[in-house]
Amino acid sequence: MADGHGLCEAGDATSTPASPPDVSPRLGWKERLRAGLAGTGASLWLVAGLGLLYALRVPLRLCENLAAVTVFLNSLTPKFYVALTGISSLISGLIFIFEWWYFHQHGTSFIEQVSVSHLRPLMGGADSNISEPVSLSSSRQSVTSRQNLSECKVWRNPLNLFRGAEYRRYTWVTGKEPLTYYDMNLSAQDHQTLFTCDTDSLRPSDTVMQKAWRERNPPARIKAAYQALELNNDCATAYVLLAEEEATTIIDAERLFKQALKAGETMYRRSQQCQHQSPQHEAQLRRDTNVLVYIKRRLAMCARKLGRIREAVKIMRDLMKEFPLLTMLNIHENLLESLLELQAYADVQAVLAKYDDISLPKSAAICYTAALLKTRTVSEKFSAETASRRGLSSAEINAVEAIHRAVEFNPHVPKYLLEMKSLILPPEHILKRGDSEAIAYAFFHLQHWKRIEGALNLLQCTWEGTFRMIPYPLEKGHLFYPYPSCTETADRELLPNFHHVSVYPKKELPFFIHFTAGLCSSTAVIALLTHQFPEIMGIFAKSFLSDIFSVFFSICLHSNSLFLHHFPYCLKNSLFCALQISWPSSGTSGSQQWFPFPQGWLYNVLSCHWL
Repeated sequence: MADGHGLCEAGDATSTPASPPDVSPRLGWKERLRAGLAGTGASLWLVAGLGLLYALRVPLRLCENLAAVTVFLNSLTPKFYVALTGISSLISGLIFIFEWWYFHQHGTSFIEQVSVSHLRPLMGGADSNISEPVSLSSSRQSVTSRQNLSECKVWRNPLNLFRGAEYRRYTWVTGKEPLTYYDMNLSAQDHQTLFTCDTDSLRPSDTVMQKAWRERNPPARIKAAYQALELNNDCATAYVLLAEEEATTIIDAERLFKQALKAGETMYRRSQQCQHQSPQHEAQLRRDTNVLVYIKRRLAMCARKLGRIREAVKIMRDLMKEFPLLTMLNIHENLLESLLELQAYADVQAVLAKYDDISLPKSAAICYTAALLKTRTVSEKFSAETASRRGLSSAEINAVEAIHRAVEFNPHVPKYLLEMKSLILPPEHILKRGDSEAIAYAFFHLQHWKRIEGALNLLQCTWEGTFRMIPYPLEKGHLFYPYPSCTETADRELLPNFHHVSVYPKKELPFFIHFTAGLCSSTAVIALLTHQFPEIMGIFAKSFLSDIFSVFFSICLHSNSLFLHHFPYCLKNSLFCALQISWPSSGTSGSQQWFPFPQGWLYNVLSCHWL
């Protein structure tokens, strides 16, 4: 696509001399007037407002009204100021509490968001109908945004738990839902992609299961699975659904998955024999392959949970050897966790040597497992005091660099490994470099870090040093791309509401929170002082307001003659110059080609109005 885009640009460049200079449709004089007035900015509006205020000074009787306001303020009692400051303090306090709550819920200021989205277009924001040349900085921002979108892709958790045997039991005990609707909806889409194809309409059981995967209600899905088994006792996907959602223990889930494996292998062999007959048969083979790989992987996870770790490792190795192209399923992460449980660190290093490659996507499991292996060689004898006196050895430097690399990739993990934050059940989908990935990694790998003596101590002493190497992580990274700014929003959708989402980098409080806090505090102090010392504060308020209004009143009176003689001509010339500057000429033969009226028309109109 980049080459095609470059060819289009080259074609445009070569055809530019033969084309007219302005190929866009010519705007009418109303559109040009509107564009010219919008381009002058806030200065023109300020000048026009001052001119309008000056022109209406007599009908509005500004001088008399200012004098009346001054008299009214002088007649007010201290009780009025107590009520005024008290109500102001209450309102600003409510605004401060709402701003604080909105910032912690959404990560931004409500006032700033409303100002940018609603008030900015009214204050002279850019018009989308007027095309402007794209600058180099905007193109760089678009490239950065595309990188952030690619890094904010949601992945299926390779170590996701069983809904019936684990997530539902958690709900029974705590009364909390560990999965969000967004997470379960993504799982439903995954199931439809993996377990359905175009030929499902040829088999009634597959048609029923196709509807079952789209069903939102769990009892309705389980009922549909039993209906599919009544139509076809060898429906593998029906056994998969029952093992995932109806089985209440891992033993029951394993039993159902073994039945699904028997049916899935039969369907896979049939599809292999007919794969070259038509494209529909090829699609059916892909579906049956996905079903078979999914069943074997979940059987390996059942064996791992039931303590048969070597059996789980064998199943995973066979899967990776038989289906080497299915690396997107991240089966190697399941293998890494099982090998760490066996303490087969040499085999772990061999797996990392294959998958910790610069051309392959990284994950917290790969980065932190590599750091754990290098930490294991030095953590037992590591001491922060000794290292500060004699310096770090080469092995310790390698371990620290590996920890810094892992922390840069996902800075949320150390707080869970060091038990600075409480763990929850991991979601079914994770966001790489986000809080959801950190929870999924720490939930399964915390025991492996605790097993190695001194590993958590070395991590605690060194992990915060990563942030000194990348002081501006959203703008520039060190070993990876800049940290994506979209992780907080995606993690809030993936993680339940009772979990406090970890945010990196830590956001500073918006300006309006400081402003409303200061306004609330100052008005509360003024209200308290006015209540305790009403006479002194009343005299102070009256004198302060009287001085302000007297100064403003005297300026209005003494500047009347100045405005009368000079201001109309200044306003007239500034309006004419602003319109002439903001109306760019598209031709070369003078201004009559772009201005709809003669040049002296606007000047004469303004002169007649003011003279």
